[in-house]
Amino acid sequence: MVRFATFNLLSGRSLADGRADPAILADAVRVLDPDVLALQEVDRHQPRSGGADQVAVAAAAMGASSGRFVPLVRGTPGEAGWRPTPPDPAEGEPAYGIALLSRRPVRSWRVLRLGRARGRYPVLLPTSPPRVIWIPDEPRAAVVAELEGAGVTVAATHLSFVPGVNVLQLRRLRRALHDLAGPRLLMGDFNLPGSLPSRVTGWRPLVTGPTFPAPAPRLQIDHVLAEGVPPHALGDSEVVHLPLSDHRALVVDLDVAALSLPPEPLQAPERA
Repeated sequence: MVRFATFNLLSGRSLADGRADPAILADAVRVLDPDVLALQEVDRHQPRSGGADQVAVAAAAMGASSGRFVPLVRGTPGEAGWRPTPPDPAEGEPAYGIALLSRRPVRSWRVLRLGRARGRYPVLLPTSPPRVIWIPDEPRAAVVAELEGAGVTVAATHLSFVPGVNVLQLRRLRRALHDLAGPRLLMGDFNLPGSLPSRVTGWRPLVTGPTFPAPAPRLQIDHVLAEGVPPHALGDSEVVHLPLSDHRALVVDLDVAALSLPPEPLQAPERA
């Protein structure tokens, strides 16, 4: 079995006190125990998370042999002073974005840039009482890995929160991934609820259950979708509540050895 997981970190912060503790992040990754891990809202050298390299923390905790971090933003979207990060920031430059980590060998990597919505849009904050702020969208991207020997292509993304724009980005991703080696998995925070991502793509949802907001989730906006994965290759799946972030994580096990096998034939009922 190969275990795939996706988790929006909220920069590793706890909802209880707002702190980002690298030790708690490492423990959370060890609880998930993924072979392949997609991360969203992950910090590297950001002041709000104590300057930690959260990509390195997560990679060490899971024993990843390879990975890619895609820097997208310096600062916090919605707060003053944030700006898009250049594709190749200087060493030590504060950034946050998305990452994909693997302890399975990776044959190839690529990054797909998805752009961002223009203008400012309302976001409801899960405060008490709830409040609305108007913020610009941040740059969006996907990072894609073709796993060596497993015959699987896996992509990680964090789509726009702007309705309609996220659907267009998801359709663009589906087209881009369709030309890559299959079967294919797409994981991350899509900012799209319930069964909508599956209906947009025609891909199978591998984990179902509410993920947001984490303490008492009402919506599933985090997803693992698959194309070309037969039912007999699916193992256990779970929605996991961890002591950080405002999202819950998703985990699914996949029997990659069964991907190339035909399904077991149905047994005819015995005659009396």
